Amino acid sequence: MTAVELPQGRPPQRLPVRRIRQILCLVPLLLVTVVAVQHRSVLVEGFGHLRHAEWPWLLAAVGATCLTWVAASFTRQGAVMQRLPRRRLLATQFAAGAANHLLPTGLGAGAVNLRFMTVCGVPLARSSAALALYLLAESIGRLALLAALFVAFPNALRIGTLLPDESAGPLLLGGLGAVLVVAVAVLVCVRRVRTAVGSFLRTALGEARSVHTRPSRALALWGGSLAFPALQAAGLTAVGQALGLPVPPVHMALAYLAATCAVALVPTPGGVGSVEAALVVALVAAGGPVAVATAVVLAYRIITVWVPLVPGALTLGALVRLKVI
Repeated sequence: MTAVELPQGRPPQRLPVRRIRQILCLVPLLLVTVVAVQHRSVLVEGFGHLRHAEWPWLLAAVGATCLTWVAASFTRQGAVMQRLPRRRLLATQFAAGAANHLLPTGLGAGAVNLRFMTVCGVPLARSSAALALYLLAESIGRLALLAALFVAFPNALRIGTLLPDESAGPLLLGGLGAVLVVAVAVLVCVRRVRTAVGSFLRTALGEARSVHTRPSRALALWGGSLAFPALQAAGLTAVGQALGLPVPPVHMALAYLAATCAVALVPTPGGVGSVEAALVVALVAAGGPVAVATAVVLAYRIITVWVPLVPGALTLGALVRLKVI
């Protein structure tokens, strides 16, 4: 008998890695275009307010915004024992800011930084622990500044206007309680989840102890965690001064911290929409007129979100192309 070779079909062709990276480089710009089109009215109104502002104060706001990326770099380095390349770390924070405005709050920056640390040779378990430590330190720093300003200036805000009404309050508490009950039930009933969470907590606590044995790392972690929200608040204060908002600068900073803490759990991309609304309410609670407060918030978000978005997306694409992330 003679063996007959049957014709074989062509093996499925795969996209080369280089082509995939080229496509990924274009994704951030595509997302920026979509978000900008969706919020074009906000952009037009915000740029309109900037034309009538005092430019020295706007430059101060731009400077404070740029320094936030430096503060974030210090905090990221302080959260991990391994030394990270400084220039790439700073570029990654700039790109992570753009990613954070394109994905639900915290996910974009977290994914970018997690990938960056992995490329730098940090094991996934330790890089995840470092990410959690960063988020915890940044939250503690923001709440500490808010508490300190509240104690120093107890009458800066009309608290009643910031609290949810009688119908929304119980609904909010009920939702948080339901989420907590479900989380506890999953931990108790699902062994794999319980084991994974326990392992992660052990790694995170070990990493936190190691970081705090190095004074330079601890100083970078907590110094950056305090500087980051302080610089953000300083940026809003500078814009308020530029547009003549009749609210004391410290009260504006307090309003910013209160508003950002209030919307921290709202899963919108970069807080777009929720942050603007909360900031306007907080500035009005601090004594500002509604029209001027709205103008200040729109101008501030133009400077801190929309202007850096395109260069941030380009940087993100370049970092993907250069295999930094």
